[in-house]
Amino acid sequence: MRFWRSNDKKISLLRDVLVAFLAVLLILIILWAYTGQWFGAPMVAIESGSMEHANAPFGRIGTIDAGDIVLIQKVTQRSDVVPHGGPIRGAEAENSWQSYGDYGDVIIYHPDGDTTTTPIIHRALCWVDVEFIDGVPTYTIEDFGIYQQRTLFLPEYGIRTYWNQSITPNWTLSGFLTKGDNNPVIDQASTISFNPVQVGWIAGKARGEIPWFGAINLIFSDIVSGKNTMVNVHQDSWICLGIVIGLLISIPIILDMQDYLKKKKQQPQ
Repeated sequence: MRFWRSNDKKISLLRDVLVAFLAVLLILIILWAYTGQWFGAPMVAIESGSMEHANAPFGRIGTIDAGDIVLIQKVTQRSDVVPHGGPIRGAEAENSWQSYGDYGDVIIYHPDGDTTTTPIIHRALCWVDVEFIDGVPTYTIEDFGIYQQRTLFLPEYGIRTYWNQSITPNWTLSGFLTKGDNNPVIDQASTISFNPVQVGWIAGKARGEIPWFGAINLIFSDIVSGKNTMVNVHQDSWICLGIVIGLLISIPIILDMQDYLKKKKQQPQ
């Protein structure tokens, strides 16, 4: 009790440091418990606009935009991820789970399992089973009613040719097909990921959003890495971040001013 009530400056400083440490530790324990990412990174800062939505409201709350922070919940098995579900929509869908402005879970994964690359945060669209028959890969996508086909034609996901003919993917592994909400084609039809996303490549699924504050992380990250990801943060996000920081700074100043004026009134003339 003497430690907590002491007016000694050194003890007071030590006490403040201890309280700050315990507060941060408590927040980390809550985040780890919620996400299941024990002693790992429970959140990521968004660098690109691949998950943006058109006509987003001012502040862009509810969607994943550059400058946001997203919590990562651990994924251990395929059933932990609810995909978009292909052409099925809304109440007709068996799993009509919505997140960040569309159906299905948004996952964070390492492209082709390479943990040295920057993780990708895109929506899981559907699961594709790759099976080799007589040495030739065939593809089964139950959400599309496709069974053991050697060629695919999914124009809404960018799997097509200029003549709207079927194409033969080069996938050799089963996994999730993924796509950014703001991207024209799936990752597996571009150079982002050459194979569908296996469960072991998934760092987690997005759960919860802290808007705007990830822009602070991008500032320091750009300084260290030499990148220029800050340009992806929209002006309204910078404005909202400035307003929130201004409020956070002004609250203790206002409280100190009130305390100062109160003490001054109590002093004899």
